[in-house]
Amino acid sequence: MHSLRISILQADLVWEDPQANRHWFDHQLGRLAGQTDLVVLPEMFTTGFSMRPAALAESMEGQTLAWMQQWAAHLDAAITGSLIVAEGLHYYNRLLWVQPDGHYEYYDKRHCFSLAGEHEHYQAGERRLVVSYRGWRIMPLICYDLRFPVWSRNDLDYDMLIYVANFPDRRGHAWRSLLTARAIENQAYVLAANRVGMDGHDVYHAGDSSVIDYEGRLLHRISHQAGLLTATLVREELLQFRQRFNFLADRDNFSLHL
Repeated sequence: MHSLRISILQADLVWEDPQANRHWFDHQLGRLAGQTDLVVLPEMFTTGFSMRPAALAESMEGQTLAWMQQWAAHLDAAITGSLIVAEGLHYYNRLLWVQPDGHYEYYDKRHCFSLAGEHEHYQAGERRLVVSYRGWRIMPLICYDLRFPVWSRNDLDYDMLIYVANFPDRRGHAWRSLLTARAIENQAYVLAANRVGMDGHDVYHAGDSSVIDYEGRLLHRISHQAGLLTATLVREELLQFRQRFNFLADRDNFSLHL
């Protein structure tokens, strides 16, 4: 069977300190050798949700991508999470998907969080990404994308949605509710990796990193503490459910226009 061992790392991110954050993740990742197929890190996992890209951005030849490649090879697992990336004259909130052989793909956050001025500092992405990995099709997205169901829509034949986030506790009800909704409407597993603790603006994050199945049932959740969440997911169970309840066949037929 196509089972996938997943690991979500929920971190109390050190504000705008990439070295300190990578150091914390080093300790956690060191526990996972031979234990996982996929590691999911939060949004902007090296800095927290900062609006200072000029001071913090890395290039695609920067230290963090190389660090992710080294860990992916060591763990024989894919690693994903977002960070601040500079490319040309623009900055991106960019999710990197790094495979054990060092190959990587990326997704740039489509929906910049205007209430925090993200759209004033970061360029919005223009394409969705679906990766094929160990028999699964997976679509990773970033935080505010969660609020926009058309962008998350399962018209790309994926098995799993991933949301990496810095979603604050004061909007925790929306976070938990929308994760469940995205799982139900897309008949897909949902993995959600959030941060915990106070950020540099004294905004508290409860985490609530979660694993939700294709029926919208909560399988695992970790709240109010840094830590590791693990689960094993089975693709055949998803496919059997879709065969019995083929709701996706009745989707409306429309296209995205950017």
